[in-house]
Amino acid sequence: MTADPGTLRAVRGGRPMRSGGAPRHHILSVLVENKAGVLARVAGLFSRRGFNIYSLAVAPTDEDERFSRITIVVDVETAPLEQVIMQLDKLVNVVSIDELSPAEAVERELVLVTVAVGPTERSQVIQLAGVFGGDVVSVGGDRLTIMVAGRPEKIDDFEGLLEQYNVVELQRTGRVALPKLDRRH
Repeated sequence: MTADPGTLRAVRGGRPMRSGGAPRHHILSVLVENKAGVLARVAGLFSRRGFNIYSLAVAPTDEDERFSRITIVVDVETAPLEQVIMQLDKLVNVVSIDELSPAEAVERELVLVTVAVGPTERSQVIQLAGVFGGDVVSVGGDRLTIMVAGRPEKIDDFEGLLEQYNVVELQRTGRVALPKLDRRH
């Protein structure tokens, strides 16, 4: 997902915020049949209804390769959550839909970023990546590609500190999320 700098600044702590500080997004974990065209139908539903997708990630499940899990971060300013869920539930290939409250979910995101660096900046950028638990995944004569994974807020912070360097390319995966585990069991 690419956003202009003005849009990025309107986000606080990795989450779009309503006035008053309440989150504007909800996380939906949608289990679907792993068949051709399912993702296109889900995305088409959002497009036809004018619902905004803040983030989307999809992959087959490890439990059963017949199914995929789609994590959709929905901007609730564009549509009531109940309406989004009701419309998703009408799609034939949707098996289940779970809403994950940000307070009750484990959210992660990954960023790959290529930075143009001179000899003095190279060690600074490598050190910065280390502070955020990142890895240098590719090295060129005058560029580094770094990977950092973590909470969306951590990725936002890392991105913010990189602004002082010459960022050539940046790609975020979008969020993936699962419910937090019950510690009583």
